[in-house]
Amino acid sequence: MDRSGARGGNRLLLPGLLLFYGLFWTWLAIAPVDRRDWLLENLLSLTLVAVLVLTYRRFQFSVTSYCLIGLFMTLHTIGAHYTYAEVPFGFWLKDHLILSRNPFDRIAHFAYGALLVYPLRELLVRLAGVRGFWASYLSVSAILAQSGLFEVAEAMVASIVSPELGSTYLGTQGDEWDAQKDMAAALTGALFTMSVSFALSWFSIRNRSAI
Repeated sequence: MDRSGARGGNRLLLPGLLLFYGLFWTWLAIAPVDRRDWLLENLLSLTLVAVLVLTYRRFQFSVTSYCLIGLFMTLHTIGAHYTYAEVPFGFWLKDHLILSRNPFDRIAHFAYGALLVYPLRELLVRLAGVRGFWASYLSVSAILAQSGLFEVAEAMVASIVSPELGSTYLGTQGDEWDAQKDMAAALTGALFTMSVSFALSWFSIRNRSAI
């Protein structure tokens, strides 16, 4: 898709995504499992939405990137409503896969890497002019760095705003290595998406050369 086509799609897509997210967010904001935890969980997510809206005229992501961001935000909204440790789907997975904990928070961290590394790579390519291997490497590295930064930020927010909510907000579920495993999940997700993107690009180039 050319740039003008992407911009035309974005003009229609962004309002639609905002409307869907706004309605979905409002619905799940009515009666969250833990109101204080819900407020903490939404600090960063609402900041991201505000940044995307305010910078839209200066920088427009591709349709693919906006869809990936929207999908992650939807997933995060579900986790914020129930608290990540108590999402029903996670309990269903726990029972059926015979797991020791609710895995929804780990799924969300994997999704963070898998869904947001592509928009981040697009940002590096279009603003910094990074190409090829370095675009993918720096994107994956940034996801890992951001994941670590968020773990630190979450701990600071929990300790300052509501210390008694620490374990609920952080969703450790008694695992002392929870932060490291969350970072590893984000890294795995980012590597997965970049591997798929590389494979699709390689097959596309190979098919064009064969014609």
